[in-house]
Amino acid sequence: MTRPVLELNRITKRFGGLVANDAVTLHLMPGEILALLGENGAGKTTLMNILFGHYTADEGEVLVEGTPLPPGKPRAAIAAGVGMVHQHFTLAGNLTVLENILIGSEPLWRLDSHRAEARARIANIAETFGLPVNPDARVADLSVGERQRVEIIKALYRKARILILDEPTAVLARPEAEQLFRTLRGMTEGGLSIIFISHKLHEVMSASDRVVVLRGGKVVAERKTSATTPSELAELMVGRQVTRPRRAAHTTGKPVIVAQGLTVDEAGKRGLDAVDFQVCEGEILGIVGVSGNGQAVLGRVLSGLARPSSGRLTFQDSDISRLTPRDLIRLGLGRVPEDRHAEGAVGELAVWENAVLERLKDPAFSRRGFVRRAAARAHAAELIARFDIRGATPETRTRLLSGGNMQKLILGRNLAAAPRFLLANQPTRGLDEGAIAAVHAELLAAREAGAAILLISEDLEEASALSDRIQAIVKGRLSQPIASEAADARTLGLMMAGVWGAQDAV
Repeated sequence: MTRPVLELNRITKRFGGLVANDAVTLHLMPGEILALLGENGAGKTTLMNILFGHYTADEGEVLVEGTPLPPGKPRAAIAAGVGMVHQHFTLAGNLTVLENILIGSEPLWRLDSHRAEARARIANIAETFGLPVNPDARVADLSVGERQRVEIIKALYRKARILILDEPTAVLARPEAEQLFRTLRGMTEGGLSIIFISHKLHEVMSASDRVVVLRGGKVVAERKTSATTPSELAELMVGRQVTRPRRAAHTTGKPVIVAQGLTVDEAGKRGLDAVDFQVCEGEILGIVGVSGNGQAVLGRVLSGLARPSSGRLTFQDSDISRLTPRDLIRLGLGRVPEDRHAEGAVGELAVWENAVLERLKDPAFSRRGFVRRAAARAHAAELIARFDIRGATPETRTRLLSGGNMQKLILGRNLAAAPRFLLANQPTRGLDEGAIAAVHAELLAAREAGAAILLISEDLEEASALSDRIQAIVKGRLSQPIASEAADARTLGLMMAGVWGAQDAV
C-alpha cells in the first residue's frame, strides 16, 4: 500500500488560553489535492504554519515520507520538500521576479554568478507547469495573478514535492482562479502533492480529491470530494445549515453620492476615465470587473486617499473631491478597504484600539484629549459578540486574528457607526460560508436602514444577490447601470469584457 507523503499526528497548539489546534491528525497521499476547509479561526492556517516550521506545536509530530520533521525550522521543511504559498504574498516589490526567487534559495554572494543558470531553471519550471512569467519583471509591476505564479515558482524552484496554498484564490478573479487550479491539477500528474486552504466551496468541489473539515481547532469530518456536496460541507464547517439572506424589494431615496465625469491620473496612468454613477439612500450599487481595471483607484477616491484630476464627487450635494479621509469619516462616510492589513487595521494594536481608531474624536470614546478606555473596550466587546469575531477579546492583538475575523472587525467598526454611505470593497474576501451569510445580512440591514452602499466585488453571485443596480468597470471606464434582475451571467460577462452596446464594444 502506498505510504502518505505527509502525516500530521495529534498536533496541538495553544496561544494562551486559546486552543488553535486540538489533537489534529491528517495525511496527504502522493499526487493528491487535499482541501482543508473550516470557518475563519478554525485553526487551518495555524496548522499549516506548524507544518512549515513558522510555529512549534505544543504536542504532536509532523512526518514527511515517514521521517519526523524538526519543529520550528522552515529551512528543514524546505529541505524536506515542503513549499508554502501564503495568503498574503511575501515578495519584495522593488526586486525582479528572478531576484525574489533566488533570495533565500542561494547565498547572496552567488546571486550574480548563478543568474543565467537560475533564469534557465525558472523558464523550464514555467513551461513545464504552465506558469508564464517574465524573470526580469519588477514584482511591483505584476498583476495579482502573476505574483501568485511567482510564489508558486519560488516553491518549485526549491524542489518542493509538497505544496501548501493558503487561500490561493483570495485575491484572484474567477478566471484566474480557474486557470490556477487547472495548473495545479497538471502539477499533481507530475508527482506533486498539494494541500490548499479555501472557503470557496465551488473551488473545493472542482479542484480537490479529498476534503478535511476543521471546526474549533478539531477535525470534525473527512470526505472524498466525489462523495459530498457543497451544502453538506457548509453545514460541517459551521455546525448548522447555512442560508444566505435574500435582497427584498425596497424603495430607494434621494442620491447620497454622485460622481460626474470623475477622472483620476496616477503615476502617468489613467486610473478612472470620466466615470459617472450615483448611489441613493437605501440602495446597493454593485461594481463588477476583472481585477486591475480601476476598482482600487475608485476605492481610494471614495476613501479620500486619491484626488480626481477632473470631474466632481459630491456627498449630499456637497463637493467632497478634495477632502481627507478624516473629513470623510466625520461626514458619515464609512469604508471597508480591499486590503485589510495595509489599510483596514493596525496589526500591533489591540482589538479595542482598532475598534475606535476612526472615532477617537467621538465624545463616547474620548474626553479632553484622553481616550475613554473602558467605553472603548465595552464597544469592542459588543462588536466581537455582534459580528462573531472568533478568537478575540478586546485586548487581543489584531494581527493574531485570522484574515476573516479581521475583516469582520473592520466591517463591524463601520456598520456600528451607522454611516450614511459605505464603501464595501471586496467585503467577504477570505470569509467562510457562515461569515459570508452574516456579512450579507448586515449589509442588507444597513440598506434597509437607509444607508447608501457601493459594493465592489469580483464575486458575480455576491454582486447579483446584494445589488439593486450593477455597473461594470473596464479600463477605468464604467458601463451604464443595469437592474440586478437583468444581470445574468452572460450579460455580466459581456459587460466585464467591455461590450456595453455596439458603440461601446472594445
